Amino acid sequence: MVNICFLVVGSIKESFYREAFAEYKKRLSRYADIEVFEVKDEKTSEKASEALNNKILSAEGLRLLEKIRDNDFVVALVIDGNKTCSYGFAENISKWLCRLRGRLCFVIGGSIGLSKDVIKRADYKLSFSDMTFPHQLMRVILAEQIYRAFRIINNEPYHK
Repeated sequence: MVNICFLVVGSIKESFYREAFAEYKKRLSRYADIEVFEVKDEKTSEKASEALNNKILSAEGLRLLEKIRDNDFVVALVIDGNKTCSYGFAENISKWLCRLRGRLCFVIGGSIGLSKDVIKRADYKLSFSDMTFPHQLMRVILAEQIYRAFRIINNEPYHK
């Protein structure tokens, strides 16, 4: 069975996001072994300087990179990444699984994004929208889309 890793900055504080993610994680367990690694997020202010934000991104990035193995296929969620529809995402996952040597790792940054080093390590950069979503909600959206992709890959019905 394939191993899918959610590598995320911070934890989900709201119970409704935790419950939604848990539901999709349970549904996905039919197709893959799911691991979730949460790394500590740094406190930041909306008025933080660019230098402070870079320091925060670097600290969070180091924690993320420590969790990534050499043979992992890493998909970083970034706003300027590649956009696709659900069918295209399913096709991508199929391709990635065919050449997978380790885990399929999806990386979600914290409130100010991902460090340049994490983005550089990524094998693929994915964007769900030009809009910004809370990282807790993004975890739920990602899990749902991965679940939908596996339903598509296996020619199984899924509500539209």
